[in-house]
Amino acid sequence: MNGGHSFSVLEGNQIYVEDIIMVFQEQLKTGLHEGASIFFGHEDCNCNQSDYSGFLMLQPLGQGRMESMIQKLKKLDAYPKISEDFYRRTFSGGLITLFSFLIMLFLFISEFRLYMHTVTETKLLVDTSRGETVKINFDLTFHAIPCSLISLDAKDTMGEEHFDITHDITKRRINADGNVIEVTQSRIGAHRVENPLQKHGGRLKYGEIYCGSCYGAEQSDEQCCNSCEQLRDAYIKKGWAARNLDETDQCKRERFFDKVVDQQGEGCNIYGSLEVNKVAGNFHFVPGKGFHHSDVKVHDLLSVNLYTYNISHKINRLALGDYFPGVVNPLDGVHREQGKPNGLHQYLLMAVPTIYTDIKGEIIKTNQYSVTEHHHLESANYDAPGVFFIYDFYPIKVTFKEDHIPFLHFVTSICAVFGGIFTIAGILDSFIYHGQRAIKKKAEIGKYT
Repeated sequence: MNGGHSFSVLEGNQIYVEDIIMVFQEQLKTGLHEGASIFFGHEDCNCNQSDYSGFLMLQPLGQGRMESMIQKLKKLDAYPKISEDFYRRTFSGGLITLFSFLIMLFLFISEFRLYMHTVTETKLLVDTSRGETVKINFDLTFHAIPCSLISLDAKDTMGEEHFDITHDITKRRINADGNVIEVTQSRIGAHRVENPLQKHGGRLKYGEIYCGSCYGAEQSDEQCCNSCEQLRDAYIKKGWAARNLDETDQCKRERFFDKVVDQQGEGCNIYGSLEVNKVAGNFHFVPGKGFHHSDVKVHDLLSVNLYTYNISHKINRLALGDYFPGVVNPLDGVHREQGKPNGLHQYLLMAVPTIYTDIKGEIIKTNQYSVTEHHHLESANYDAPGVFFIYDFYPIKVTFKEDHIPFLHFVTSICAVFGGIFTIAGILDSFIYHGQRAIKKKAEIGKYT
């Protein structure tokens, strides 16, 4: 229906609701235009639409409602516009605008760099892990003890013991000037020195008394050959030729004495890794080879009454696990000089299990630790000098997780920066502008001196 046109709906002298509904539906299909009307009356009636009570004028709802909504939204405008004819641009305003733009640009770049940079989230949790192991990485230098004398042993509260560990360990012979003489890679798979061979043919067991075999050269059933020298004397007394004694159990164990003689005056750099149970325990570096004798650990110290040891050392590195960004190992680079021989140096380590997750999602399980150290001078209460590391684990763990700043946080920061600088710049510009105008007015009326 075009604007200004009308039509009537008649049936007799009555207007039916069904007809009105039909007309509405038809007009909704074709569209109503502003000014369109629907007239209900008699066909032979020449009366004006405005005079007839059945006249119904329809104003299109779509366009009228839209204009009404637009007018309401205009009233909500918090940023009323001013005609350009009322603008006044000043030199000070230009300078403030320029500096504000530069500050905004600088802060935007800073916020963007911060957004691109990873942040680390830290949490503290109860450690519920069980049955795990810890890889101890170490690198120590002994300045006055040869490599043939350095022995690494380990023991934990679960009763697991390892003596003279050589697996995954490298020794470097160094001279008095610290230069490397020789590098020796320990053989793979030699976790410990075997227990001594007993007279009855078996190895020394827990609780037994050591009685080394004389290989048939004993003078009585009670005779024992516990050293290479005793075995050689037994052979001589028996009248046997002392051949191939170097292959016997006793002599193999004492063969390192010859190396000690050749390496006197040298030092040793020993490094590698040691895997232990995640329970309290200790590992230590001692001069001489450790043997398991009955239930007591006895050290064969090469004429201990006549030989002294200077356990001066430097800990180049000691880590209870793998490296992760930001980790600090307090013993790295520690250097201790021994004033008197045959002292005992103890480091008490308290480890905190740590889980580090990088930005790629890779997980590193490691440990951080704090340390307390004690030094004992030569005393009868300590039968063996050495450097001991005693460790234990806290029942809590720390988790570190790398992540980016959320994008919405970045957008919020940018809006705060721009809005804040814009507001402050506007206040400063208004202060300068009105100050200049006030001064100018006073100058014009001669009140400003």
